[in-house]
Amino acid sequence: MAAVKRVAEFIATNKIAMISKSYCPFCDMAKNALKSVGADFKVMEIEDMPECQEIQDYMQKITGARSVPRVFINEKFVGGGSEMKAYVEKGQLADMCK
Repeated sequence: MAAVKRVAEFIATNKIAMISKSYCPFCDMAKNALKSVGADFKVMEIEDMPECQEIQDYMQKITGARSVPRVFINEKFVGGGSEMKAYVEKGQLADMCK
């Protein structure tokens, strides 16, 4: 339960928050998309956390999927790597990150 609280606080206290695994290519895709628009974002890498599965279960509960990345802007889930890349291609991500 402490992990869920920590993740909820992480999302609530960062304008742009990403739940990630450092080796995940889709996480890299999301990070690169955010970097490309100069977004100030924070990342929580969960693969080495003992509560990793609990965090992914929480992501399932609040976003509908356990997969990473899970990107939140202003506490609202906005997608994963493919969605971030698509927002860049459509010219939407920079505005979303303001």
